Order: sequence, then structure tokens, then C-alpha cells
Amino acid sequence: MANPGGGAVCNGTVLNHKKQSNNLQRGKYKKNGIVKEAQQNGKSHIHPKPILEPFEEAPLHALVFTYMGYGIGTLFGYFRDFMRYWGIEKCNAAVEREEQKDFVPLYQDFENFFTRNLYMRIRDNWNRPICSAPASYFDLLERVSDDYNWTFRFTGRVIKDVINMGSYNFLGLTVKYNESMRTVKDVLETYGVGVASTRHEMGTLDKHKELEDLLAKFLSVEAAMIFGMGFATNSTNIPALVGKGCLILSDELNHSSIILGARLSGATIVTFKHNNMQSLEKHLRDAIIYGQPRTRRAWKKILILVEGIYSMEGSIVNLPQVVALKKKYKAYLYMDEAHSIGAVGPTGRGIRELFGLNPDDIDVYMGTFSKSFGAAGGYIAGKKELVDYLRIHSHSATYATSMSAPIAQQIIRSLKLIMGQDGTTEGLKKIQKLARNIKYFRQRLKQMGFIIYGNDSSPVVPMLLYMPSKVAAFARLMLERKIGVVVVGFPATPLTEARVRFCVSSAHTQEMLDKFYS
Repeated sequence: MANPGGGAVCNGTVLNHKKQSNNLQRGKYKKNGIVKEAQQNGKSHIHPKPILEPFEEAPLHALVFTYMGYGIGTLFGYFRDFMRYWGIEKCNAAVEREEQKDFVPLYQDFENFFTRNLYMRIRDNWNRPICSAPASYFDLLERVSDDYNWTFRFTGRVIKDVINMGSYNFLGLTVKYNESMRTVKDVLETYGVGVASTRHEMGTLDKHKELEDLLAKFLSVEAAMIFGMGFATNSTNIPALVGKGCLILSDELNHSSIILGARLSGATIVTFKHNNMQSLEKHLRDAIIYGQPRTRRAWKKILILVEGIYSMEGSIVNLPQVVALKKKYKAYLYMDEAHSIGAVGPTGRGIRELFGLNPDDIDVYMGTFSKSFGAAGGYIAGKKELVDYLRIHSHSATYATSMSAPIAQQIIRSLKLIMGQDGTTEGLKKIQKLARNIKYFRQRLKQMGFIIYGNDSSPVVPMLLYMPSKVAAFARLMLERKIGVVVVGFPATPLTEARVRFCVSSAHTQEMLDKFYS
């Protein structure tokens, strides 16, 4: 996106997670951008309780070996490209046809260098095919490669009972069919599989209205609207809320769906340092003082975009301080709770409940049903005027297929379970069990000396691995021990911060978690 007036920084790709200057030594904690209490009319605007999260520095030898690993891999990559060019080694990558040599290249060879020479060496650690429900255990189809991970073939063997530490199955609701799912089966038989229409046409069902009313009650807001895809909930609704002449202040670690939605909106985008209130307040103050570039007119709207839990860091937003700054500078707050709704807070109502804030403190609630609720889709919630506006102006409502009725019923079932409307306390027990599992798992990892990121309340637990060879070896070793994990490296993370990302679930028993330490 072009930079309007040249006076603001635009949000390109996700920025690297920079270490702030007040990082402490290993084993200690730092305050994430805590600012002094701002005073206005004699009242404090900054929540006095700081959020302490570990972002420990890597040992020097780990950084040295990490850079060495990438350096050696790059040198061998150029050597192999040389051999491929002269036909000494077979090239399996996509190449331009000789007949099209005078055309503009469809494939950028240099851009594919990383994929061709580094990613392919460890590609077997991703896209593993699962052949069962992704519950606390799952079954995995075994596959092998005869050409160094360019292609795979199935052996016919099924790896049974692999411990699932990679799914966002926070409340353990993604399980095989049981009698509690009878209502979902009945809705499937009555409504069918799909809707085959948009919400604006013939795609609004009574199940959609029932779910939206129940969700609004769960979130303690006036209204809610559901969408069939979580990613599209951000990317198609942010452009409906802001446009040219508006300013977006986006956390540098926001999800790609938020970045895409911000880019599509046409608004000016400024990123602030992750969870750093000093950085956010500076941009807010500058926006009020200087206004729009060149014209110096006041911004039509200022929208702050944050996430509840940042899925790569396990970090929780400093919500009380963000709310305080939002009120002080008369901005709007949009919070993505994809990873926190249903999993955080005494009753699973997310980050707002965790901090005990008023529901009206957040202007736009966004969340997904693909994590804690064991379904698919997303929602926008807040004031009735906001939701009514989106029903007309949202691109998802106009062009996207409606959520299927069985999925809507699964979400209704999950919500009633969490809220206790099913007549049991099973939902509350799951939330409490999840909190205990998170605390236990994080404590054990720390005791073993691993460097982990994030908040102690976050079910997403990133553990730093650093070296690319270590990333591949760790995932393969875990699978040999029948533990399924998700490893993440560059470019999804900064070059020196490759990690394994554990997702803790209430369905995990202590025996499952202890298997990591045995």
C-alpha cells in the first residue's frame, strides 16, 4: 500500500520481534512497555498492575550456531544450484519453460532459493496427514520420501495414539462423535451440509440468529454477527470500518489477517512496538497533534488493532493500559480474541474478563470458533449500531457463503457447555482444568531450563529452539516418541527465534504432559 503523504509508516510484512532495551538476563522477567501513569483531570489513565512476561535473551553460543547453520545451509544451497544449472543434479523445483524465455518470469528464482534449498530439507515436519479426530490423541498416516522431501509416498502404516500438542483444541471439544453431539447430528439431517447462499440472499438461517443471540449474551454485548471463516472476519470487516482519511495503529506482531484487512481498507497504517504502551501513546499523541500528512486535517477515525493472545509469542495484550490510552485520546479499539475466547478468564470470556474490565471498554470484539469451540468461522460483536452497519457493508455478508447449520449448532452446543446452560458444570471444569494444565506445563519447562515465551495464563507455549537443524531434529524425535508438535521457523519467525509451539488443552492429562519430561 502506498504511503499517503509520505508521513506515516505503512504495515508491510509482519515485523521481526525486536528485543526491547530493558530485556533482563535469562530466568528473569521484564515489564512489557509499562509507562508512567498519565494524568488527565487528576485521574489515572494507566492500569497500575504491570504484566510480566518472559522474553529471555538467547545464550550467545545459541545465536552463533544459529547464524552458522543458516550460513552453511546458504553456501550449500548455492553450490547445489550451480550443479542443477549444469545438469549435474536434477532440479525438482518449478522452472520457466524454454518456449517462454522471452516472457516476464512467472517464478522468481531468487525468491524460491530458501524454499528450494533449506525448507525442502526439513519439509517432512509439516503437513503431516491426520486420519482421526484431532483430540488429545490422534492417528497419523506414515509417509516417506525417496527424493529428499520433494515428494512423499504413504507406506500404508498408521501411527496410532500420538499425543496432540499442536491443535488449538483448548477445551478438548474436537473429539469423535458421542451422544452429547446428538443435536449437531439432528441439525445435519434437517438442514443438510451447506447453505449455498450468502447472508444477504437466502443464506440466513434461524440457527444463525440463535447463535448470534447466544454469543451476544456470552460476551455481554448488545449484538453479534457470525461469519463462515475466521481469517475473512478480519480481512473483510476491517475495510468496512475504516478507509481513506482514517488512521490504524497496529501492533507489530498482529496476525496476517489483520494486516491484510488493514491494507485493504486504504487507511494509513502505523505500527507500534509489541505491547509497548510508550510506543502506542507516542503515535496517538502525534496523530492528535499533527493530524493527516500534508493537509494536517484531523483523522476521521483512529483505530487501535490488537490481539488478545499473540499466537507466536503466547503473549497477552496489555488491555487495561490500551483501554486507558484509547479513552484518553478518543480512539477506537478493535481486539482479536481468536486464541483467547473460551480459553482465558474465570469463565472463558476472554481477556476482558481476565482483567475485570467493562464490556463497553472494547469497541469491536472479534474472535474465531476454530479453537476453543471445536468448529469453524468467526464473529464481530459490540454495539447494535456497529453490528447492523456490518450486516449491510461487510464483504463477507455480501459475497461469502453462510456458515453451515451443523457448524452453527456445534458452536451453540459449545457455548451452552461453557455457560452452563446444558445443565452441567462440565464447561467450567474444562476451563479450570485448562488453567491448571497451563500452569503445570509452563512450570515444568522452566524447571528443565528451557527458554519459553509468553504469559503464564496463555495456553500457547512457545519454546525456543533457535537452530534450523534443531527444529527438524526436535519434531522428528517427538514423533518417534508419539508426540505431535508444531515447529516454526523463518520466515514465520525472526531468523534467530525458531521455536516449537505447544498448545495446551484441558483434555490433556498429567500423564500426557509428563511424557515430555521422561
